[in-house]
Formats: sequence, C-alpha cells, structure tokens
Amino acid sequence: MAETLPPDRNRSAGKNRGGKSGKVVDFRYKRPPQPDARANGRAKGNGVDRPKPDLADIGAMKPASHGEAYAALDLGTNNCRLLIARPSGRDFTVIDAFSRVVKLGEGLATSGRLSDAAMDRTLSALNICADKLQRRNVRLARSVATEACRRAENGLEFIERVRRETGIALDIISAEEEARLAVLGCHILLEEGTGPAVIFDIGGGSTELVLVEAVGEGASRVPRILDWQSVPWGVVSLTDTVGRAEDSEAARIARFSQMQQMVADSFAPFASRVAGAAQHEDIRLLGTSGTVTTLASLYLELPCYDRKAVDGLIVPSGEMREISARLSVMTPYERSTLPCIGQDRADLVVAGCAILEAILDLWPARRLGVADRGIREGILRSIMAAERQSERSLKALQRQRGGQNNGRDAK
Repeated sequence: MAETLPPDRNRSAGKNRGGKSGKVVDFRYKRPPQPDARANGRAKGNGVDRPKPDLADIGAMKPASHGEAYAALDLGTNNCRLLIARPSGRDFTVIDAFSRVVKLGEGLATSGRLSDAAMDRTLSALNICADKLQRRNVRLARSVATEACRRAENGLEFIERVRRETGIALDIISAEEEARLAVLGCHILLEEGTGPAVIFDIGGGSTELVLVEAVGEGASRVPRILDWQSVPWGVVSLTDTVGRAEDSEAARIARFSQMQQMVADSFAPFASRVAGAAQHEDIRLLGTSGTVTTLASLYLELPCYDRKAVDGLIVPSGEMREISARLSVMTPYERSTLPCIGQDRADLVVAGCAILEAILDLWPARRLGVADRGIREGILRSIMAAERQSERSLKALQRQRGGQNNGRDAK
C-alpha cells in the first residue's frame, strides 16, 4: 500500500532550503577567468569551446537603460520555465520565454532523491536558459527552485552543480514564498466580486492554496493574504506515490478515488479554517497550473494550446468536474491522443484532476478562473517594484541633500 505522505527526510537541512527571500542578480559582468577548460566546464557549440558565463554575482541596482531586460526563472518539480521582459510603464512586455517538461522530481516521492537522469534533463534545459539570459541583455533576474529541491536529500548538491555548470544561481524558496509569488503573478485575473477568493497553484511536487480578501470592483492592488496552506501533493508526487496501475476501468476509478482522498485529508486543516468564508454567496476561485490550463483547453475544444484563449478564461466549475471525471476513466493511451495533453501530460493529468476536485469540494465556487501566469510573473513584478522603490528612495535622498546644501548656501 502506498505511503500516505511522501518522504520528507531533510526539509530543514541547508541554509537556503525554504528561505523567504531570493537573489536579485545583475548580469553585466566580465566572464570569470577560465584557465583550464576541463576544470571549469567549458561548453562546446559548433566545435568551438566557450566558457560558461558567471550569472550569479550580485551587482548594484542601477536604473534600467533602454533595451535592458528583467528575467524570472522557475524550476519546478515537472517544468523549467523562463520569462524575459522589458519594463513598459508599470507593467512589462515579454520579449522571450522558454518552457520544457524536465520531470526533475520523477521518482522523488519514493526515493527521496533527485535521479541522475532527471538532473541531466534539467541541466540541459537550464543551459538553454543561460544562453538566452546572455543574449537578451538581461540585467536583473531571479531564479528560484521549488518543491523538488526543497524535499530532495541531494537538492542543495544539485543547486551547486547548476551554479557550477550553467552559472545560474537558484534560490530554494519556501512554500509560503511560492504562494505569495503565485498570487502576485496572477491576482489581476480574479473575477470581480464582493466575496473572498481562493487562488491555487497545482505544481509538480506541491499544491498551494491561498485565501485572499475581497477587493473593490476594478481594484488592481494585490489582495491581502488571509490564510494559506501548502500540501506535498502535486501531479508528480501524487502519481508516483499512488502508482500507475491502470489495467482496468475499475482500477482507474479506485486509483482516482484514492488520490482524491489523500489530497482531501491533507487539505483538511485549511478546509476547516476557511469553512466560514466558503459560505459567502459570492466566493471566487482562480487556478494557475498546467492542470487548469489543460482542462480549459479541453473545455474550449482547442486543436492545440492557445494561451490567448485560455489565460483569463472563466469556466463553470461543473464543466471542469465533468472533464476531470472523463479523464479519470480513460486509458493512458486515450488521454495521450487528446489535443493539449499528449504524451508528456497523459500520465500526470489524472493526479491534477484529483487535486482540483478536492479544491472544488472545499471551496465550491460556481466558476473557476484560469491563469496561464504565476510565479514567473510574480518574480518580475517583485523585481520591478524593488527597482521603483530604490529609484524613489534615491530621488528622495537627492532632494534631501539638495535642501541641506541650499540651507548651507543661505547661511
């Protein structure tokens, strides 16, 4: 019988494990000296050796000049995602992006470690990210790692290997910080209403639930977080723990039911705390994850994924439940033939559906908002806000010094 909780042997080990703050990085440096190609990990491209850039030094936060960009890298349990953008007023314009399914956390729920194959896949993707960061004139960036690296016994070793081989300094953030960044990145898509809302992020290794306050109609400010919970169930960890036995329809039904129950049990403390708020007649729900965007694509019957059609979509919750129910009894092959699922998601989407069902049970909103945005956008907004605050502080200091000088001149 599967364990009721994935192994979590070293959650508190290491200084950077689960820290709240991350690194803001300045990329404008000379490359470090590389006297020995073999010792310093030179990368070969088209037969030419080139040294790996050092992308981790901390630089002074100077005002951005024209053409400079910000970047956010999110290394999750299942995906590696990069977003590069330029400031545009108080918002930003995306100029480059990268996403790849790397399955970093594959097997982690049973072994407690990142496998060699998973780390190699991930490093291949991160090398592409490092090249993009250099080519795009990125000045400020933040790179974060989430549940897989938080849980793995060798998570910190992998972070150091990434730094050594790619130059990217990943910061292992806490579940609380992960939830905050997700809210910051997607809250603007919350459906208008007078009641409280839950924003959730179904990841590969964990799921974050965040209760946020009601905000006025048309408000653009970030809503205040009232309560939150992270559970160690994502599409990869839940699938690995329950197993992949889908030999018959009865086995698939039993498997889906077991997944739902395990997730519901983990959500129970949060469900109890928000039970009163869930009775409000105008509660709202917003999800950011591959699960909700995939199900939204099936709802729209898209022949292939279209972010513009999905991001910001509002779907009746009952329709999402029906799609989940249909997927849960399909064979893996049948799921893999559906548009927008394919082979990469065929073995994981059922776990995502089970998590979504548990969320809808504890927070029975009539409609579900869909966001194809989250942590990366939250990181970018955090960096931009920090830059604006730094510039305001510098201007205030200059005004203060100017006033002092004028006072001395008058004397």
